[in-house]
Amino acid sequence: MVSAGNIISSVFCQACLAIVIIILSSGVPAQAAEFKNGPAHQVKIGYLVTDNKSTAAVNGAELAIRKANKAGNSCGFRFSLIVKSMEGPWGTGSKQAVRLIFDDKVWALSGSHDGRNAHIVEQAATKTQVVFISSWSADPTLSQAFVPWFFNSVPNDLQQAEALIQEICSTGNPGKIAIIYNEDYDSRLALSSLARQITARGLPDVMEFRYEDYNRNAGQLLDQLILNKPGCIILFCTPAVSHELFLKIKQSGMSQPLYGSVFILNEDLLTADQLRDFNHSLMIPSGSWSAAKSNSFINEYRQAFGKDPGMVAAYAYDGMNVLIEAIIKAGSSDREKIQKALEEIKHKGITGTFSFDEMGNRKEKIAITRVRDGLPLPPTR
Repeated sequence: MVSAGNIISSVFCQACLAIVIIILSSGVPAQAAEFKNGPAHQVKIGYLVTDNKSTAAVNGAELAIRKANKAGNSCGFRFSLIVKSMEGPWGTGSKQAVRLIFDDKVWALSGSHDGRNAHIVEQAATKTQVVFISSWSADPTLSQAFVPWFFNSVPNDLQQAEALIQEICSTGNPGKIAIIYNEDYDSRLALSSLARQITARGLPDVMEFRYEDYNRNAGQLLDQLILNKPGCIILFCTPAVSHELFLKIKQSGMSQPLYGSVFILNEDLLTADQLRDFNHSLMIPSGSWSAAKSNSFINEYRQAFGKDPGMVAAYAYDGMNVLIEAIIKAGSSDREKIQKALEEIKHKGITGTFSFDEMGNRKEKIAITRVRDGLPLPPTR
């Protein structure tokens, strides 16, 4: 099976080096003391996105900010979101995170980005002791760094892999498992995490297909699937590739169960029609989504932005609400108090119940569910 260890180690070291150089050159001590944050009771939260096309995450986080300000709070806090894009050459994310912390003087960081960029933000949070909630990356190595300032609002790849294998094995004899993956960081991490579960279960007959070996002729990949007759197919490809393969598999008449990772359902990378193509057929790992909260969120999001939300917006919204609740509980900009409040938090969101383990991973039972319109079933519209 594929191991992502060397890739992760290389990326992690590069991120560490970039952050250290930038922070030292800033002339500001990494272990900054309590800071003043503009006008009284103004709470700035830094939000980092992959690029300027990442509108769903910003919309989800902004909706949470608007609702919090409308509701008010006993501390008199008024929240504002400062968004920065990590688009550009390697290291841009480091600079943006440091600017948010030292120039904008944010109270905390959050964001929606891939695993590589999430490592960069995590290093900035570590050096400056600023809380960071990741709201999209499922990279399990983020928590394995044992950084007390890091929290993840998304089930990580190991948690998703465990749920996938439990579901597949629940049918008795799962037969051959076909896994199709891309040669990119997040796809390989998902594959590596699933490999651990497969090894632990002693499952035989696993077939791996690297999409890049067939991208000039996807028909050959389809022929291999038809020939080998797997018991199920797992898609760990980018959203666009996963959508392409999903349609080809369905059109071929193959009836095997189709599974995928949460990151497939990215509404910034797939259209509403493309997301609907997955309806009732693609199965993904999911927490215990609240139907009532989801319906309310969908309606509020439609009214605010004129379109339906997807997974990215939902996790961004929940992650921001958790962070806001922790800041209100802390009652000040004291970073340790905010971190402590997050350690102790119990929050009921759209995507399920929030609490965190000692490594910052979200604690919640993950199950497999079908999707509709880019979101898990239920909710009902």
